[in-house]
Amino acid sequence: MMGTTSVVSSAISMNSYAKILRKEDHEVFVVSNGEKGSVSAHKPAVISSAEILADNKDIYYSGDDHVHDLKQPSIPGWFAEYSPIWPGQAHFLKVEKILFQGSSKYQSMMVFQSSAYGRVFVLDGALQLTEKDECSYQEMITHLPLCSIPNPKKVLLLGGGDGGILREISRHSSVEQIDICEIDSMLIDVYKEFFPDIAVGYEDPRVSLHITDGIAFLESSSGGNYDAIIVDAFDPLRPDHDLFKTSFFEMVVKALRPGGVLCIQAESIWFDSLDIEQIATKCRQIFKGAVEYAWTIVPAYPSGVIGFLLCSSEGPSVNFKSPINPIDHHLNESFGVAKAPLKFYNSEIHSASFCLPSFAKKKMVMIEDVSKVGS
Repeated sequence: MMGTTSVVSSAISMNSYAKILRKEDHEVFVVSNGEKGSVSAHKPAVISSAEILADNKDIYYSGDDHVHDLKQPSIPGWFAEYSPIWPGQAHFLKVEKILFQGSSKYQSMMVFQSSAYGRVFVLDGALQLTEKDECSYQEMITHLPLCSIPNPKKVLLLGGGDGGILREISRHSSVEQIDICEIDSMLIDVYKEFFPDIAVGYEDPRVSLHITDGIAFLESSSGGNYDAIIVDAFDPLRPDHDLFKTSFFEMVVKALRPGGVLCIQAESIWFDSLDIEQIATKCRQIFKGAVEYAWTIVPAYPSGVIGFLLCSSEGPSVNFKSPINPIDHHLNESFGVAKAPLKFYNSEIHSASFCLPSFAKKKMVMIEDVSKVGS
């Protein structure tokens, strides 16, 4: 197990998607004839669906310390994801064919063809994205911040190695420079080979790829240059997250221009481990502008939803709930490097994403009231 600093540094830049869970919380097992064993990272690159289904072989995913506590059916030919972060449930996808399995020096990767969600990418045992619903996540984490400010010109992406957020940023014609930090070049290559419509974001000539650690990149930044920073790269953001124990958010504020914005994945409102009140309170102590929580629907994720924390630095006011830089496909003829118009995002769903269920809204209202008293 890596130390705290190493976990934060590597996670910021090497994990390509929002739903990363700590590796020690997960293990992939293959059950064949009643015996468990770890899945090898060095299997042949392509395994047919017949091989998966043969010999009553079950593929399922289980928390390392909870194997004997997990009471779920043994289903041949299905991938299952389970973690103590969402106890008492597991998510299954039927596997048609495993297209790739391998490991870089940082992490293990798997790509398989599913029956219902198209191609699926799995990182260290955790489902990262599917062809069917990646649009709802990629479009929202990108356009919620970029459509909330006028004419964004310089954008920094930490993580997001799949290229989907780059694809979405490319739709904004005002953007002049896109920096992305991703530490694992193999991950990028795998996405380019198996998910070309997502990795197409790398084809934008405005993109500068930095194979480096995201925190190191921020530390070396001259400061005050970015209109927006999008962070798509680590395990679920919680009040006790290691990032809050470092100067990461302070470095983000320094790297943003006045009135610049941050958008960071903030997991699901349905999990008790996420305390919106504490997270928002901590961010309000660091960012002097607006702090809001939005959410979107991603069927392949546990609970079917995932959230975003949006923060603005001190300077021109930002109202995240009312987009001032519309990019609806009927208004925007340019798709950037994307092959198709927007599938999920529009101005109406932008504003609606900040409408919270009563239990979550109550907490956010309390935070706003406390902030007004404090000011």
